[in-house]
Amino acid sequence: MAFNEDIAQRIRQILYDKGVAFSEKKMFSGLCFMVDDKMCCGTRIDKRTDESLLLCRIGEKAYETAIERDDCIPMDSTGRTIRGYLFVIESGFKAIRI
Repeated sequence: MAFNEDIAQRIRQILYDKGVAFSEKKMFSGLCFMVDDKMCCGTRIDKRTDESLLLCRIGEKAYETAIERDDCIPMDSTGRTIRGYLFVIESGFKAIRI
């Protein structure tokens, strides 16, 4: 499982600061954060580009708009796009401070 520990720690801190109960699960070749036993977000390293990716569950309605952005790519699981989930590349989340 390849993921950036700094990004994982940043996600942990945000969830903790917001008082969200969560668990962690290794899946999709990375680390996912589960809220109410559902995948919320996660991180992994792209095997092709060696770039950190932020996995986001945004829902199908928001997906239509977000996927148009240059810094968002579809979540692909074994050749099948999973609507409502996407990956944000480093340039899209590196500068964000929450």
